[in-house]
Amino acid sequence: MSNKQINSQSAPAAVGPYSHSVLAGNTLYVSGQLGLDPVTGELKTDISTQTIQALDNLGSILTTAGMSYIDVVKTTIFLTDMSDFATVNDIYGIYFSEALPARSCIQVCELPKGGLVEVEAVAVK
Repeated sequence: MSNKQINSQSAPAAVGPYSHSVLAGNTLYVSGQLGLDPVTGELKTDISTQTIQALDNLGSILTTAGMSYIDVVKTTIFLTDMSDFATVNDIYGIYFSEALPARSCIQVCELPKGGLVEVEAVAVK
């Protein structure tokens, strides 16, 4: 089995030496997505807009890979402040309402570029 890097033109460029995602067989491993605007490369300003943008970026990568949110089987959410959990959870529920993936949510000390939230995913077609 060979792995295939999948990068989306509609998602912000990676902020390091990694790809947006890697397809291994029928499983897509998506790198953590911050709330970065794909056009400007700037971080959105608050937890709500960063969460929406991170999930939109995830969706762009899924689409490029021929998948959608319904194919996601596992997500991990990283928050710099667990008091943002309810806000993130409400927004997350808009994107994942049909097929609910398994999920972990972890508070971290810091995220790249000063992000407040980062979302990574595994999807299977």
